[in-house]
Amino acid sequence: MLLGCIGDDFTGSSDLANTLAKRGMRVVQYCGVPGGNADATVEAGVVALKSRTIPVADAVAKSLDALDWLAAQGCRQFLFKYCSTFDSTSEGNIGPVIDALMQRLGAETTIVCPAFPAAGRSVYQGHLFVNDRLLSESGMENHPLTPMRDADLRRLLAPQTRQGVGHVAMQTVLAGPDAIRSALGREQQSGRPVIVVDAIRDEDLFAIGTAVRDLVLVTGGSGIALGLPANLLDPDTLAARRTEWCGDGGLAAILSGSCSAMTRAQVRRYRADHPALEIEAARLLAGDQTAETVADWASSAASKAAPLIYSSADPAQVNAAQTRHGRERVATAIEGFFADLARKLTEAGVTRLVVAGGETSGAVVEGLGLSALQIGPEIAPGVPAVKASDRPLWLTLKSGNFGGEDFFAEALAVLKRRPQ
Repeated sequence: MLLGCIGDDFTGSSDLANTLAKRGMRVVQYCGVPGGNADATVEAGVVALKSRTIPVADAVAKSLDALDWLAAQGCRQFLFKYCSTFDSTSEGNIGPVIDALMQRLGAETTIVCPAFPAAGRSVYQGHLFVNDRLLSESGMENHPLTPMRDADLRRLLAPQTRQGVGHVAMQTVLAGPDAIRSALGREQQSGRPVIVVDAIRDEDLFAIGTAVRDLVLVTGGSGIALGLPANLLDPDTLAARRTEWCGDGGLAAILSGSCSAMTRAQVRRYRADHPALEIEAARLLAGDQTAETVADWASSAASKAAPLIYSSADPAQVNAAQTRHGRERVATAIEGFFADLARKLTEAGVTRLVVAGGETSGAVVEGLGLSALQIGPEIAPGVPAVKASDRPLWLTLKSGNFGGEDFFAEALAVLKRRPQ
């Protein structure tokens, strides 16, 4: 294994694996830290964790366990992948995990670059933008678990890390890899070893990738991985490879726990002419809605069309439920529900699952006990089709804001696609 990657959620990890596979690397996404060694043919291993919103100490411990396993596989470089909207709080978990990984690896410096231009995420003057809006004005300020109310990545990181936070500006990035490399060295020598790097185009990410060839640790969104494969493998070999894919036409269902603006639009579009059932926090907590009763309804509906089961309420409803019942209680109940529901649906014969939301995807993957995922074709920027390595189950794990309004129908079609 050449490149070892640690993802702080399952959707972001599949996003990263998709980026690396498109660049030609042989990639496997592992659902948690594997118990044994990787297959010798794997060039990039992505260990997906559900560590984004857990207590800091737990996130650090899980990330170090993943790092140790990847190091044992012989990796030359490591990537810590977090969301392209930098989902975190003032306590972490991004900064503390970066500190711990740097210490374990003896890394003197690393970069921070969540830019993903294909999905509308860019970093300019140290600020994170979502399309033409600052992160703090993009809707992410209403996220139920990690509300992002500041777009300045330097200010966001400062209370999270024990180290100085530096910056490489766009003007330097445009000057190319040598200029970037020199700027990184100056920031590190000035006592700012955790360095935010601007990027607004894929070309910038390729340049950054070349510049960090000798860094043992890189951190960022999936976009930062664009330029890493060419540092590790011959570019001509990478370009000649293609992903083989064989989907399945069996029963399908859609599970949506994301409350993002785009997912809510996707829910509205799909439920207009397909069977759909809303999960309400109050009814779930009262026992009026259970995984068993919802699975019975979904199984009946699935013979005609893939049913949608969603808890994608608008921010006002989410806030009201959290205020009344408690944030952690609501989140735990919804995640547990979707994990149980996914198990019951697959036991009833569902072989295709479209899952929306990072926490929901993590709950589903853990609930199903999946060990590893094979990476298939891209459905939308940052969202591949994947297949369970140990059973006939095809999935899509979608971050909240990714995809267009017709994403659910598009995902079902790709999961069904057969070889030409």
